[in-house]
Amino acid sequence: MKNPRAITMIVISIGIGLGAVVLASRWVSQQTKVVSDKVVVAAIDIDLGTPLTPQMLKLSDWPKGSLPAGAVEDIKTLDTRVVKTSLLRGEPVLESKLAPIGATGGLSAVIAKGNRAMTVRVNDVVGVAGFALPGNYVDIVVNTEDETIKSENVNKSISKIVLEHIMVLAVAQEQNRDETKPKVVNAVTLEVSPDQAEKLDLARSVGTLSLVLRNQVDTTSVTTVGSTKKDLLNRIELPMAVQPSEVSTQVKTVVRKVPARKAVVKKAVYEQVEVVRGANKTVEEFRPGSN
Repeated sequence: MKNPRAITMIVISIGIGLGAVVLASRWVSQQTKVVSDKVVVAAIDIDLGTPLTPQMLKLSDWPKGSLPAGAVEDIKTLDTRVVKTSLLRGEPVLESKLAPIGATGGLSAVIAKGNRAMTVRVNDVVGVAGFALPGNYVDIVVNTEDETIKSENVNKSISKIVLEHIMVLAVAQEQNRDETKPKVVNAVTLEVSPDQAEKLDLARSVGTLSLVLRNQVDTTSVTTVGSTKKDLLNRIELPMAVQPSEVSTQVKTVVRKVPARKAVVKKAVYEQVEVVRGANKTVEEFRPGSN
């Protein structure tokens, strides 16, 4: 037997439930909805020094409240602009990562204003076994002879850090930064100031160079005096041994004057006798026992 009232209540309950679900979903969507803007990001991995084309870029949603400084919203404004740092896919293109307007592609576009690029020859050991990649920072060590040491019997070899926190622009002819594996090359290109370029050229001409890889964020400057062979072997300077031939064989005769002793003269013992002859009185001496 059908109950119209019960059926009506069931239908009403289902309607109320569906309405509640719809209202709840709308409320949740409104709460999770974030206001966003369109920003230009890299559509592919882009190496430094590369001129941008529209095919390399795309627009992507970015939370409006956390837009990075210098973000670009129009792809057309980036046509032919040159990136001075490598960009990964999905990374926003910022004005700080672009070379000045009018700069052409290539290594010269990524050199900071006032700096220079200089290439030095290295081997697999000097080049930190290939781990010195573009964008890394290195110190330059020179091994040479210390000409300020005048002694001929002293080893003059010395190793000294001459330049610190030098950025690697390129290894061989490659500017891309692929950190998946090291690259063993025969030359690296470094970004240096004019003064550093002069020091680097002099160091290259007077000795052999080595690269020392350093932490990316470590900008501390350390002053060293250099390391010599004596420091390496932990030697202690000892006085020079005297050769037997250098010892004089002459013996100096020392004459010591002894004061002469005075002769002791024993005086003879005399006895005195007073003799009276009339008005005259005399004293006579004689030895005991003498006749």
